[in-house]
Amino acid sequence: MPISSAIKGLQSIKSMQNVNKSGIPNKEDSDFIKLYMFEKERNRLKSEEIRIMLRLEFVQGRLKEIQRYNDEKAGHMQTPAEKSKQKKTEGVKPEFKTMSIDY
Repeated sequence: MPISSAIKGLQSIKSMQNVNKSGIPNKEDSDFIKLYMFEKERNRLKSEEIRIMLRLEFVQGRLKEIQRYNDEKAGHMQTPAEKSKQKKTEGVKPEFKTMSIDY
């Protein structure tokens, strides 16, 4: 009676004789797989670039609208400021009063 049969699981131990090597060594990768993966990544990046450019156009358009609105409102605000400067030169008192606040 052999000793190895008495120990449970001894037959399942892998030895170097039972281990098979892969057909393709680790150093040699398939160039076709790399080309395929690079092509997929290139297509993905191109589509992402298109989406970003569309978004950029929208953002730039919105920024231009905001700038136009700010310029318009700044033009309206400058007109009363110029009138108040003319009033000050004529000797009119300013409308605001200053007060001290005790803490």
